[in-house]
Amino acid sequence: MALRNAVMAALLEGEASGYDLAKGFDATVANFWMSTPQQLYRELERMEAEGLVTARLVEQERRPNKRLFSLTETGREAVHAYTTGPLGKPAVIRDELMVKVQCLDAGDIHAVRKAITERVEWATVKLARYERLRQRLLDGRSEEAYFAEAERIGPYLTLLRGMSFERENLHWGGIAVRRLDQRAAALQANPAGPATDARDD
Repeated sequence: MALRNAVMAALLEGEASGYDLAKGFDATVANFWMSTPQQLYRELERMEAEGLVTARLVEQERRPNKRLFSLTETGREAVHAYTTGPLGKPAVIRDELMVKVQCLDAGDIHAVRKAITERVEWATVKLARYERLRQRLLDGRSEEAYFAEAERIGPYLTLLRGMSFERENLHWGGIAVRRLDQRAAALQANPAGPATDARDD
């Protein structure tokens, strides 16, 4: 998926400066698309040149002037065309942590465990942030009321997907840490023997 599609999705929330868009990207589309600020700025310049976005200059006292970007009618037509186009191949996992886990039997089990716990901590922080965003979107309403009343429901649906992803990270991380602790304890008790086994529910 081109970065511009994610940028256009973010601009559906309303006009934003490049700085605010880069900062807010983490709270709007980061649960399904990541980008650096530099990539966003370059893409905004290309999109402006192609007429997908327009920018207006806002003068500020004591701070540098800023440009606020918004979707043009051409940009909105591009959003519509994108949603009707064919879907690419499903996303594949390319996760360095999984490579480390795959190698742990010939590596440092404690270092890999530390990496997993760091991933769990990261997922916990992200899930808490997503929950705060969910509560802001609901604004005291039930989910049923939100889906019946909200002007846009796409952001809430993608947020639910991001939350389920982080919950799965927490679930897997808990299993992995428990198994590594079992293996480490078994190897300490009997370096030549296999680790004990137990069911994961």
